[in-house]
Amino acid sequence: MHDISTLTVGLGTRAYDISVGRGLIARADDLIGAFLNDRHIVVISDSKVAPVHLPALMTVCARVGRRCDTIEVPAGESSKSMPVLAKLLEDILALGVDRGVVLVALGGGVIGDLVGFAAASLLRGVDFIQVPTTLLAQVDSSVGGKTGVNAAAGKNLIGAFHQPRAVLADLAALDTLADRELRAGYAEVVKYGLLGDAAFFEWLEAHGGSVLARDDASLRHAVTVSCEAKARIVEADERESGKRALLNLGHTFAHALEAVCGYDGRLLHGEAVGTGMALAYDLATEMQICSGQDRGRVHAHIAASGLVTRLGDSPAAHADTASLIDIMRRDKKVRDGRMRFVLPRAIGDSYVSDEVREDVLAAVLEASR
Repeated sequence: MHDISTLTVGLGTRAYDISVGRGLIARADDLIGAFLNDRHIVVISDSKVAPVHLPALMTVCARVGRRCDTIEVPAGESSKSMPVLAKLLEDILALGVDRGVVLVALGGGVIGDLVGFAAASLLRGVDFIQVPTTLLAQVDSSVGGKTGVNAAAGKNLIGAFHQPRAVLADLAALDTLADRELRAGYAEVVKYGLLGDAAFFEWLEAHGGSVLARDDASLRHAVTVSCEAKARIVEADERESGKRALLNLGHTFAHALEAVCGYDGRLLHGEAVGTGMALAYDLATEMQICSGQDRGRVHAHIAASGLVTRLGDSPAAHADTASLIDIMRRDKKVRDGRMRFVLPRAIGDSYVSDEVREDVLAAVLEASR
């Protein structure tokens, strides 16, 4: 299949392929038939994605599976919660599954994280496959095995590492994606340029408009380069003891912004990441780690992508600085009581720091209002 790009996440006996191309859902039996043949398949989707993409996937499952079931959960970030997870697990068990079941996550990052955590927990671990239908999920959350749900104390604080058996990134699924969701996913694409690939960021400055206009070749390149970068980082540091933490560029800010908005849909994860990356460059510039020129380029590109760079323009603007910092203190990246931020030295060069003074952080947040 020459029209499909295949990347491998090399994790020894748990290695898996990421397939990128158009029309992959309809060809899923050719691409991942080995994981579906004569299996009990349970496809989990949400109320927004299921009407659009579930029929095509179920046609494939019916061809190869021994038994095929579907479960639908409500759309939105609020489904990444313990109550929804508990109901999902009970619903799966009610189907009479055994350890030979394979769960298929059909949807965006919320579905992927939720179903992955269900797979990690169910019968102490069963197989699952990621079929991401948003740009954010295709380039980031579907790859790497991070699964979980949100807690009242913060985002992604309950979860497990559980790698999928395969990832199918069908670019055709992005045809029906809302522009807002596409922009939110694009923030994660930009992240890969900023954290370790200055040449890719330069390409995005030139071609980001084409990606957002859904030009097929541009989208394919953006998704493939992002997945390749994520795969290499995951191979080097599967459980985030070192290099993988760089993938959190902008996320310490972003998770706090999301938390104060209550995961109610006012602020999408990728939108928060866009603002968070701008704030990370503000902080690094204030600490004299990064040049104002690089900060200006990053702010300009994020803004040109239709994303917010200033806290004052964000749906989280109502939150006072002390509240935001308090949430950051509870972030899962905190070690020994010290907050950890991914900070840029330059575009394409980032590192993890636990030496951010709270007064400087507060000043940066205030200046962004």
